[in-house]
Amino acid sequence: MPDDRRCEPLTAPRSEAPVHWLDPAPFLRGTAWLDGDRPVRADPDDLERLPWDIAERAALPIGVRIEFTAAPGTRAVELRYRAAVPASDDPLRALRHCFALWQGTRLVGETCAAPAREAVVRLPLPPCGGEFTVHLPEGQAPVPVALRAVGGALRPAPARPRWLVHGDSITEGWWATRPAHSWPATAGRLLGLDPVNLGYAGGARGELPLAEHLARLPGDLVTLAFGTNCWSRAPATADWLYATVRAFVGLVRRGHPETPLLIVSPVLRPEAEHTRNALGATLTELRRAMERAGRDLAAEGDRHLRVLPGRPLLGPEHLADGLHPNDAGHARIAAAVAEALRGVLEPPLGAPGP
Repeated sequence: MPDDRRCEPLTAPRSEAPVHWLDPAPFLRGTAWLDGDRPVRADPDDLERLPWDIAERAALPIGVRIEFTAAPGTRAVELRYRAAVPASDDPLRALRHCFALWQGTRLVGETCAAPAREAVVRLPLPPCGGEFTVHLPEGQAPVPVALRAVGGALRPAPARPRWLVHGDSITEGWWATRPAHSWPATAGRLLGLDPVNLGYAGGARGELPLAEHLARLPGDLVTLAFGTNCWSRAPATADWLYATVRAFVGLVRRGHPETPLLIVSPVLRPEAEHTRNALGATLTELRRAMERAGRDLAAEGDRHLRVLPGRPLLGPEHLADGLHPNDAGHARIAAAVAEALRGVLEPPLGAPGP
């Protein structure tokens, strides 16, 4: 990874004048679909088959990023964007339009813009140049409109293997303090992947239309990490979840017959582990059913399917509210998922981006 402390000083001053605005589309990463110029996380032509809560969450561009390579000496990148404006009495209003600049696995800095429906934010760059990622303020549904270099040049970052990650609010990144700290974002950095976050808070209850959406998306890896909302939000039995996991994987396999697929069973949820839901199932029983479905599919010939048990990944100290991981919990899930995925693709993964 470049270290800007070792950069040679510039021999001559460079102009601070920005170059012309660039179309953001070639720079977008983590995108599933576009609805006009708006990144969305469900097929906009197939929303009528989805529960309303999932369609609503899919409108947020969770995990969508800007990735670019800056020429040495480029002073900054400017991003023009549209976004929702928080209420005037929001105590965190000043932080709602914050953009985080990363280089590989290192946070370079954060820049906050004054909330406005359309604005331009300038993010200073280290002088050495290199590849960078800009994480957007997801909760404000930002839409990148254009970007440009200040005092240099930008080009889209090289494409990385696309990783489709389906799950619930934990996958969506709840209680991570920054979008870049969610476990899909962190594992993606560790492995040099392009994670496409298809986590839906309150959802991921085995909705089969979402399996068909996954089947239609291009991807080099697929991860399914759901099940906890099958305990209470939409109560299920162990037999139902076993059959649903098999059906869900079967539909995904119609579009990804040999794509490496990892099933991650639910992580620790203390209140649910041994408490029976409305249909008499504990989360422990649901977790075992999900893992058994995956292992049975692998034993029946799906040689590209792996199962990662979720229960050992977290302790109570890694939960922010008894359900969602804190930053340390997201980091632990990311490390375990990255380890499970290493060596799955050929050539083996594992080298983080620059």
